[in-house]
Amino acid sequence: MDLLPTEGSEEASRHFLQEIVNILLAYMCKLFKRSTKVLDFHHPHQLKEGLEGFTLELSDQPENLEQLLVDCRDTLKYGVKTGHPRFFNQLSSGLDIIGLAGEWLTSTANTNMFTYEISPVFILMEEVVLRKMMDMLGWSNEEGDGIFCPGGTVSNLYSVLLARYHFFPEVKSRGMSAIPRLAMFTSSHSHYSIQKSAAVLGIGTENVLLVKCDERGKMIPGELESSIASAKDRGLYPFYVSATAGTTVYGAFDPLNDIADICERHGLWMHVDAAWGGGLLMSKRHRVKLQGIDRSSSVTWNPHKMMGVPLQCATLLVRKKVSLNFECNQLCAEYLFQPDKHYDTSYDTGDKTIQCGRHVDVFKLWLMWKAKGMEGFESQINKCLENAEYLFDKLKNRTDFLLVFESKPEHSNVCFWYLPHSLRNLPPGCERDKKLHAVAPKIKAKMMEEGLTMIGYQPLGNKVNFFRCVFSNSATQREDVDFLLDEIVRLGHDL
Repeated sequence: MDLLPTEGSEEASRHFLQEIVNILLAYMCKLFKRSTKVLDFHHPHQLKEGLEGFTLELSDQPENLEQLLVDCRDTLKYGVKTGHPRFFNQLSSGLDIIGLAGEWLTSTANTNMFTYEISPVFILMEEVVLRKMMDMLGWSNEEGDGIFCPGGTVSNLYSVLLARYHFFPEVKSRGMSAIPRLAMFTSSHSHYSIQKSAAVLGIGTENVLLVKCDERGKMIPGELESSIASAKDRGLYPFYVSATAGTTVYGAFDPLNDIADICERHGLWMHVDAAWGGGLLMSKRHRVKLQGIDRSSSVTWNPHKMMGVPLQCATLLVRKKVSLNFECNQLCAEYLFQPDKHYDTSYDTGDKTIQCGRHVDVFKLWLMWKAKGMEGFESQINKCLENAEYLFDKLKNRTDFLLVFESKPEHSNVCFWYLPHSLRNLPPGCERDKKLHAVAPKIKAKMMEEGLTMIGYQPLGNKVNFFRCVFSNSATQREDVDFLLDEIVRLGHDL
């Protein structure tokens, strides 16, 4: 297989890559056609055993380029088309062509984000983009630092790590035995990564106190105040509160100003997990939902969600510059971070992180921002929330669907049950709940087998399985919302 850098292989390399581009272009053109399926579902054992010449097994001998091209086509064929206008299953969906181009260039450059000497342009791009995002939070130019992270879970983990170091810097060298037993607070509707962070950092999941929410999924400030007092009475040391701006299931926004007041009163680190809701800061119409975020100590914001940047693209933003800027994580590896380099070594950002190697996630976002501007992102986000309102309005006027909560959605999440004929005359209660709990999984199974659309479901608290529709794909139109409801009815009518 003679490709670059083999001498004389330029033409063969160009031909191979052109064929790859042709495969990708054909995929993308079909992706946005509604006649195309969202997925061609097969069970794990079927894919493992091989399908129509497609095998996952690896051979000892090299295979030819033609076979590799077939493998590329089949990989796309049997995957899920998350950019399809009728894919409603996850918070990250869609396919932005400019972002895709950015990802291609990033892979071509194939560099690492730990030092300026090997990544000068990307390091400076990261500084510019993070500064722009911090401006949108309302932080002054003298405040703030940030880093791109491999997903919102890691961003949230960093926030706990930095908060703990802020209060107890000795933990870095002496460990958890040198500090009091800590207590963290987050809402009962928050993302599971907050508890996972406590487990990873040795704080313990038992010391993450889940604060009650109202019926809409918002943290109740009075309950937070009571939880803090209770933790102190038990001899715990409260240090960290994670508020959520856009919960995963309900799309709820915690009352940030009220939570900030409590954190200031008790001297606590206030983190805002805006992985899902941060994109609303791009919209003049919707940014009011994040009022108070400027008072936070740190923020998680994932542009790969509402802003439609290709996966992955997630950030942690920190108001106290010194907390992130090397002190917490710095270990000064001499083979990377020599202090006597001939340039400003503050741009060697690798020691800010617990990683060594760090992927370039900034370029695709920077390129999309150049292409869209603030106005383009705003229009895209407004459209997604308009789709959610359209779905909500349709559901509230139908007898075969039941909304999980009656209030208008704050974000693009819409939660609902489908009521088959067999359940519509049953009164609310245990019997109906037991039968209703099985409806969404059965419809989802049929939906995946047929592959025309895709939506998620889950239980939450005392609520049995319900559908959660989320909108983050700018290609989705009202006709796709109509199709989703028609498909649910068709698949569930006889249950």
